[in-house]
Amino acid sequence: MFRENLKRLVADTEGAVAGLLMGFDGISVDSYTAPDGGIDITTVGMEFSFILTQVRKAAEILEVGGVQEIAIRAETLTILIRVLSPEYFIALAIRPEGNFGKGRYLMRVVAPKLQAELV
Repeated sequence: MFRENLKRLVADTEGAVAGLLMGFDGISVDSYTAPDGGIDITTVGMEFSFILTQVRKAAEILEVGGVQEIAIRAETLTILIRVLSPEYFIALAIRPEGNFGKGRYLMRVVAPKLQAELV
């Protein structure tokens, strides 16, 4: 069921190439890459899980509340990350010409479905 939600997230976001459900420990729960995606989303998630953990610690130290969402925009890819729980997050990889706003919206929509499946 995770994969179906990730696939729908990627398919319904223009320019999206991959989606990922991962633990903050860097272990992938499930992922989906579009046929022409050309990205190893699991490796991307593993690398960014460490950074995300550091951002969460900084937010805690600064007492600004829990991290909910992060966007990392690089030259050829934007990675949207949404925290699902203290243990898990989802990520969506989008090409520069993709619809960043729709990706954020759909991540908010699919998050409760994935959270329910994780229980």
